[in-house]
Amino acid sequence: MGSSTKLLREYIRAVRESQEQHKLWVFDFDDTLVKTDSCTHVTNTETGEKFDLTPGELAVYEKRPGDTFDYTDFEKLVNPRPVKWVNRILHNVYTHHGPENIVILTARGHSEPVQHWLTMIGLPGIEIATLGNTSAQMKADWISKRIERSGYTAVEFFDDSHKNVAAVSALRQRHPEVMVITRHIVHNRVASLTARRQ
Repeated sequence: MGSSTKLLREYIRAVRESQEQHKLWVFDFDDTLVKTDSCTHVTNTETGEKFDLTPGELAVYEKRPGDTFDYTDFEKLVNPRPVKWVNRILHNVYTHHGPENIVILTARGHSEPVQHWLTMIGLPGIEIATLGNTSAQMKADWISKRIERSGYTAVEFFDDSHKNVAAVSALRQRHPEVMVITRHIVHNRVASLTARRQ
C-alpha cells in the first residue's frame, strides 16, 4: 500500500468516527474537486497582450495595470475530470454527516456548473456558495460569517490555493473557540493531506 493511499484511508476512517457535534466541511471547486480546461482570458488594454490563465495560475497572478479578465469559461464545465481522492473524502463526509454540513465555496460566479457536477456524481442537496471573485479574504470572510451565524465548533477547509488556505487559517485568531483545519490540496504529493490546525 502506498503512503498516499494509507493517508487517505486513515482520513476516511477519521471522518466515519468523528464525534464533532457541529462541524462544517468547506470544499473549493476548481483544482480541488475537479480539474477542467476552463481558463480566464486576460487582455491588457495598455500593451494589447492576450493570454490565458488556468485556475491555479490565476490564484497566484498579480494583476497589472490595464488587465481585463474574461471569466466566461467558468459559466460551464469544460472537460471536467475529478480529483479522485478529494471526491472520495467528499463522498464519505456526505455519507456520514449529510449534505447539510457541506458547502462548495467557489470563486465562480455561477452555481449551475457546480450543481451539474454534484448531480452527475450523485450528491444532491449540497449548498453552493458562489463569490464571483478570486479574493482569498472574501472566502475567509464568508466562512467567518457562517461561523457567527450558525455557531460551528469546527470547520475543515479544502483548497488548492495557498492564499486561500492562509486566509482561512487566520480565522483561528478571529474565532479562537473554533477548531479551524485547513487542507492545502497539492496534487500528486503525499503532503496534500497534511493539515494545518489549531
